[in-house]
Amino acid sequence: MTNDGLIPGAAGLHLVDGLPLLRPDEQVFSAMLDGWRNQQLARNLAFGTIDGRENTVRAFARHADAFPWRWTPLMVDEWCGDLRAVHHLKRSTLRNYQEAVRSFCSYITDPAYGWPAECEQRFGTHPVQVCHEWNTAVHVAEAEADAGKRAFTRQELQAFFDHADEQVDRVREAGRKGWLPIFRDGVLFKTAYAFGLRRNEARMLDVVDFGRNPDGSEFGEYGVLYVRHGKAQKGSPPKRRSVLTVWPWAAEILEQWDTEVRPLFATAEAGALWPSERGPRIGFSQINTRFAAYRDALGLDRALDFHSFRRSYVTHLIEGGWDARFVQEQVGHEHASTTSIYTCVSSDFRTRTLRRALDATLDAALNPSRRKR
Repeated sequence: MTNDGLIPGAAGLHLVDGLPLLRPDEQVFSAMLDGWRNQQLARNLAFGTIDGRENTVRAFARHADAFPWRWTPLMVDEWCGDLRAVHHLKRSTLRNYQEAVRSFCSYITDPAYGWPAECEQRFGTHPVQVCHEWNTAVHVAEAEADAGKRAFTRQELQAFFDHADEQVDRVREAGRKGWLPIFRDGVLFKTAYAFGLRRNEARMLDVVDFGRNPDGSEFGEYGVLYVRHGKAQKGSPPKRRSVLTVWPWAAEILEQWDTEVRPLFATAEAGALWPSERGPRIGFSQINTRFAAYRDALGLDRALDFHSFRRSYVTHLIEGGWDARFVQEQVGHEHASTTSIYTCVSSDFRTRTLRRALDATLDAALNPSRRKR
């Protein structure tokens, strides 16, 4: 609440009473977006979330060719039909777009912000909510990702990492420049798998994010990874977590990278674990391009993406007999059901699990005395 009694996003904060506007339609719409932005900032939403929502509302306004006080549910139907049939948007993306428009309409139709009265005075009409349960997508499934997305098999993962190492050797033996970024990307991919990291979590790592694990002295300075840029919940800062090192080879490659190779980058002093040749930190496009090049060169399934490293981490730990609760804490899932979605255990693992259960049942039936004890 401001000193004059107005709340963030109120029309009175963005339009001066009695002042004629040169382009009233455009200026009022722009003021609405500014007010909505202030409201979302007051809710502590991330800047990226706010910018994305604003872009979505602008895109809907362009498609509808109308300003918010003229919007109707039919315009939403036509827009969503175009997004599904022509642009082939994913279900989750379409639902997020609809939610952005719904949120904006909730804001401009709330009498507390004064926009209904302002539009009635200037345009003789007022905005209404155009997104309802009967014309928007409903979130009915825990996992809305493409069903084709999956984890690497162990053979695929080994082939991918071997190919990454071969590229370094090939470039160095040819006496060509460029082996440093190739080496960096290979270690980045291995680290993402070794700690079950999301893409941004891996990209934003700094050298100081590793530490000793008192109960894992064999890992040296790389016994635990402190993730500072975890996936944030709505209206919250990035979620932090610590990930314990579970495989000795992960500590070995990180020590080699940090002590021998990384210092060769001119931008290494900035402290980022993955420096770029021209900047302090590698970009998303570099990561995506390299990953796709390796995957396609090996002829692997195009359903495999960077997130498949994280799926593989969960799957391989579960197959290796690690406790499910431990795995859940390692990857930072709030609910065990989320971790179960990531688990893509092989048919061989399920067969072995079934065989052990059947053997135990048969042994108990044939040896009643042992069962009694």
